Amino acid sequence: MSHSHLTLEERIRIEIFVSMGMSCREMARRLGRSHSTVSRELRRNAGSAKKGYRAQSAERRAHKRRKRPRHYRCMRRPELITWVDEKLRANWSPEQIAGRIRLEYPEDQSMRISTETIYRWVYAAAQFGDTSYRHLRRAHKRRRRQARYGQGRRLFPGRIDISQRPGIVAGRTRFGDWEADLVCASKGKAALLGCTERKSRFLLLARVQDKTAASFNAGLISCLRAVPSKLRQTLTLDNGSEMAGFRTLEAATGLRTYFCKPHAPWQRGTNENSNGLLRQYFPRGISFHKITEKMVLDAAEQLNNRPRKCLHYQTPAELFNQALTGAFAI
Repeated sequence: MSHSHLTLEERIRIEIFVSMGMSCREMARRLGRSHSTVSRELRRNAGSAKKGYRAQSAERRAHKRRKRPRHYRCMRRPELITWVDEKLRANWSPEQIAGRIRLEYPEDQSMRISTETIYRWVYAAAQFGDTSYRHLRRAHKRRRRQARYGQGRRLFPGRIDISQRPGIVAGRTRFGDWEADLVCASKGKAALLGCTERKSRFLLLARVQDKTAASFNAGLISCLRAVPSKLRQTLTLDNGSEMAGFRTLEAATGLRTYFCKPHAPWQRGTNENSNGLLRQYFPRGISFHKITEKMVLDAAEQLNNRPRKCLHYQTPAELFNQALTGAFAI
């Protein structure tokens, strides 16, 4: 039996069968449909008792109903709708919403919703002017593979290659291992400095006036000043010119610095992912000279309080606060 929507042709046949006084079960048998499908069609789309069932009218009613946003059973609860809408507007993905709600309401079965239902609800509501869909992340354009310039660039004297980094860092079994890089704009010299803790994905963010080593060091030292020494173990960087003052950085923070291999950004995958998430707040083409300190802090706060699937829907802030509690414990 078919499980698709009834067609206009099938509705015309139903109209004829009704005029013949045929039973629902016989109609269903002749159409190759289930009895419940025909019964539901007559109940939902029939006209008044005087006019009876008319195929054209039934088709219009069915089409209008399909276009209307469906309030699925799980979305009939006002508290659930409000909670989902609030998180969507905080730039959470439907998957993050569906996973996190189970942590916040572990005993309340009425506060449950699937990822697919959220997507259907958002796109249906968009037809009626709702703007929730604007907060969904969009797929990135696939960038063309570019030629690798500077293959023979001199590496910094005294740099330690990532291959010599302790194995425990790759396993993400402890707190205090960081990755850092600059997020650059296409206009102006200013940039954003992002420093991400590997285990918790907690992000420290600052704006720097230019891409020099002095600005990079000053911004990173300022970010890490409030972090306890127990949570400053290692720092993984790339080979950009702004990293040239890494010795000064090590002396000021106590971090042991390691460098990725040239043209291997995936070796700082945690930080690269954070940089991608930042583009939701600071898209390409924006000038970082125009953004305020509040905009930078708000973006970091939102990202740190957004649940992550890889953290079993805990937030980076929750996990990092656990580390801080342990670091300050006597």
